[in-house]
Amino acid sequence: MSCHFRDSIVSVLDTLARARRPRLLLRAARMGTMEYRREVDLRRVLRLPATPAPGPATVRTLVALEEEMEMLRIRPCHETGETWRPARHVEVMIALMAEARLMAEAVEVRPHLRPLPEAV
Repeated sequence: MSCHFRDSIVSVLDTLARARRPRLLLRAARMGTMEYRREVDLRRVLRLPATPAPGPATVRTLVALEEEMEMLRIRPCHETGETWRPARHVEVMIALMAEARLMAEAVEVRPHLRPLPEAV
């Protein structure tokens, strides 16, 4: 695995860690990850004919989609022109959490991939 790929994953996970969402939304999504079926659910959430490959690109797509859902949640309907749909937000969060977990599990920290300490 290249360092660039690993840096990309770390960047995506950092973005997720900084996001603040209501506790109830997160709790519902966490519970939903137990029933997550990648082949069926991810395709439905992203509205794609085929399931995309796991990795940073898929998680970034889900992050962008979840940010849209969050904007609909916090802004009045007359500003966005759309209505926030809690069930849709939860299903996007479920996919996002599950895909981020898959991505994080795929990364193995190996000593030879860590940056070398600078010489003093």
